[in-house]
Amino acid sequence: MNHAEFDQFADEYDRQHRANIALTGEAPEYFAEYKVRLLQATLPQSARQLLDFGSGTGNSIPHFVKYLGDRSLTCVDVSQRSLDIAEARFPGAAQGVCMTGSRIPADDNPFDAAFSACVFHHIPHDEQLAWLGQLRRVVKPGGKLMIFEHNPLNPLTLRAVNTCPFDINARLIRAGQFARLYRAAGWSNVTIQYHVFFPRPLAFLRGLEPGLSWLPLGAQYSVTAEK
Repeated sequence: MNHAEFDQFADEYDRQHRANIALTGEAPEYFAEYKVRLLQATLPQSARQLLDFGSGTGNSIPHFVKYLGDRSLTCVDVSQRSLDIAEARFPGAAQGVCMTGSRIPADDNPFDAAFSACVFHHIPHDEQLAWLGQLRRVVKPGGKLMIFEHNPLNPLTLRAVNTCPFDINARLIRAGQFARLYRAAGWSNVTIQYHVFFPRPLAFLRGLEPGLSWLPLGAQYSVTAEK
């Protein structure tokens, strides 16, 4: 992962992201919140130590506070500038740790759960297995991993990624392929769910989305597993 590339976009990330997803009728907060809400639903109360892998400028942090505020959150990212912006936005809400090299800077097994929101399409495909292995290394036995990604089978997602300046080097990955990488990295009980089927003008239909989670047409998907 390229430190300089993400430092370059850190200060403009929020503005560009808002502009890029305007066609959905939603702001970035909508997408950040639903992910953390779904993570919260999978975790037992005993899961106290949480990791946000590729946390960027902290868009998920207020939702961790809202849904999981009594837990400890560690945010790791390759961009120190992004971590600095996150701390300025939400001081004291999380511990920020900058990654260098090919290792998550943590001991083995400290986290009860790891989370990542639309980060892996920025990681070269030949490095993704190693990072899934790193996430497994830092999650406790029995702990959870939940990663959200853009669905390349959704045409609106493809349009958004192809027109986004900070996705210029992105390569999307299909959910089934990603699930196979999970298993190759040693994760168990791997499940796929698809999300975000209706834009804001059709928000009255969003109550149907949980029942559509099997349908590979959602704008995003999640892959969840256990160690």
